[in-house]
Amino acid sequence: MEAKNPGTPSGGGREEEFPLSEKAEGPISAAIIAAGVGCTALGLLTTLTEADTTVRDGLEWSDSVGPLSGKTILAVVVWLLAWAVLHVALRNKPFETVRALVISLVLIALGVLGTFPTFFQLFA
Repeated sequence: MEAKNPGTPSGGGREEEFPLSEKAEGPISAAIIAAGVGCTALGLLTTLTEADTTVRDGLEWSDSVGPLSGKTILAVVVWLLAWAVLHVALRNKPFETVRALVISLVLIALGVLGTFPTFFQLFA
């Protein structure tokens, strides 16, 4: 019997030349971390619109939607920019996806905290 490489996935298809741990996981990690950055941006913008009327008025890009229009559009722009920058920075790196997941979960938690009314109303 032939010994299987522990780094290759089981199932159909061709076996890979080297274990998964030796592959550059930077692009995957960049996408995961960028999601957390986007969530944090939304939480920060939500808190800032509650804290400052100038920011609220500046983010009101649609009268029918209110400042939510500016908050969500800017959060998406921040997410896309973070993804692009992190992709370039980590594209050839063996960055661990587990570490990226932990970083992203912390950033998502901060973003969720920033969108809770009991939190952002403290700054009103």
